[in-house]
Amino acid sequence: MKIKCLIIDDEPLAVNVIKNYLQKIEDIELTETFNNAIDALNFLKHHKVDVIFLDINMPVLDGLNFIKSLKEPPLIIITSAYTEYAIETYELDVLDYLVKPIEFPRFMNGLNKVYRRMNINQPGTEASKSRPYLFIKIDKKKMKKVFLDEILVVESLKDYLKINTTNGRFLIHSTLSDFTNLLPSNDFIRIHRSYTISINKIDAVEGNSIEIDGMRYVIGRSYLDEVKDRILNSSI
Repeated sequence: MKIKCLIIDDEPLAVNVIKNYLQKIEDIELTETFNNAIDALNFLKHHKVDVIFLDINMPVLDGLNFIKSLKEPPLIIITSAYTEYAIETYELDVLDYLVKPIEFPRFMNGLNKVYRRMNINQPGTEASKSRPYLFIKIDKKKMKKVFLDEILVVESLKDYLKINTTNGRFLIHSTLSDFTNLLPSNDFIRIHRSYTISINKIDAVEGNSIEIDGMRYVIGRSYLDEVKDRILNSSI
């Protein structure tokens, strides 16, 4: 299933940045780009898209009023150089708010929200029937699809993360906090400043450590109470 998207931005450089990012991802189809919201409105009268990357400060019709004019808006990701509109846009149920200049890891965080939202809100479609997954950037050109049910442990290595899965290990540039926020909280829990683990992949618990796939991971002191509430106290 191709995710159809639209870019609305009157800055050519900003449009090119997003276009270049989208070209790295196989299941994204860039349907059209517009440098003003009026032309985009006319286009949407006859075409449907899944996601719009939308700037706010544009002539004639700004991004906020553009959203308000849509009867059934698709998923909206704001791309703006200004932060002061964030609260108002979230009241309009935008999916994410990306502040320019947009770095690729942050862009992927927003796009991964699209994958999750489409899986949840489109029952009966091909997307909803598939296993939940994320795309991670494992080198300068390659995006790797990682299924959430294959993730064992996410380990922080300063500016990088090592993602241990049942199908291998992958190194990505991200923080543990940012990556953990992308994971469903029912299935994953942070147990240490350096570790987030899959609850379903726990093989054993002993003292202040957890065993997963033959490896032991220490539960941090400040995380111990929450881990006990979520894991230890739920045991029979």
